[in-house]
Amino acid sequence: MNILVVGCGILGSNLCNALSSLGHEISVIAESHDEFSALSQDFRGYTTVGVAVDMDVLRAAGIENCDAVAAVTSDDNVNLMVVQIAKQFFGIDQAYARVNDPTKSEAFSKIGPKTICPTNTTVESFISSLTEPSDSQSIVVNGHSIVISSIEVDKRMIGHRLSDFTLEPNETIIAIEHENSSIRGVFLSNYEIAKGDSLICAKFVE
Repeated sequence: MNILVVGCGILGSNLCNALSSLGHEISVIAESHDEFSALSQDFRGYTTVGVAVDMDVLRAAGIENCDAVAAVTSDDNVNLMVVQIAKQFFGIDQAYARVNDPTKSEAFSKIGPKTICPTNTTVESFISSLTEPSDSQSIVVNGHSIVISSIEVDKRMIGHRLSDFTLEPNETIIAIEHENSSIRGVFLSNYEIAKGDSLICAKFVE
């Protein structure tokens, strides 16, 4: 993908480095050349210095050829403006704004701009780490929290089918991990539990 990243601070530079290592074509905008020093030596993308909400700067950074935009400066308002410009003037639907203020993030996400709130994500990660078993992990998809967990199967359930399991509300079985650590998807199947199996479950948190 061709991806434009606006902002090259700690978050922006790490995002650029990670996306570049995955083989994506990256262009990054920063307000000064000094910010590019955090980019890795392996980074092979394009760098542009300028004000991100300037249409000429965005064009110089190649926004017209981009598939997606990530606005991750430390200024919520700048990020939201960049996303709105990307969508309204350049037709880029995959445009996301970093918004540190949870209230502002929720308000704007309801009226159009796609937002990612690091504050909410960090809080949810701490809650997951502090209150959930060590074999669980919380992820956020489009603002919704999903807890992925591995559950060891009681020996008495060996030979039973998945339909015999009673799950918690909003929880579903998404895969089976076998004793040899291989994974089997269970979508639309009624798999029979074998010795050494564990259930991989997803719970949707409202």
